Amino acid sequence: MAIYSIWESYFPQEATRDGQEVTERIWEDMRDFEGYLGHELLADLDDPGHLLVVSRWDSQERADQVLAEYAGHPNAATANRLADRPRRRFIAARLPPG
Repeated sequence: MAIYSIWESYFPQEATRDGQEVTERIWEDMRDFEGYLGHELLADLDDPGHLLVVSRWDSQERADQVLAEYAGHPNAATANRLADRPRRRFIAARLPPG
């Protein structure tokens, strides 16, 4: 069963564009990792520096492994430096209907 790895980032107004660009680069890189299934990048219409990435992985183990492997990557470091509060990730599963 696929799981969702959801990331939330807040970039200040002066770093909105750079934050969006580095987030796009991070998720371009994810395409190279085993277990990655896809993602959506969403920007808050009222606060464009507030981003959500909803990604799908084949398992939580794979998503966690990539998180550990990618933590030291320059794109992750840049996103962390630009963000005005710590980026947050949580893992979710789709609930069955009804």
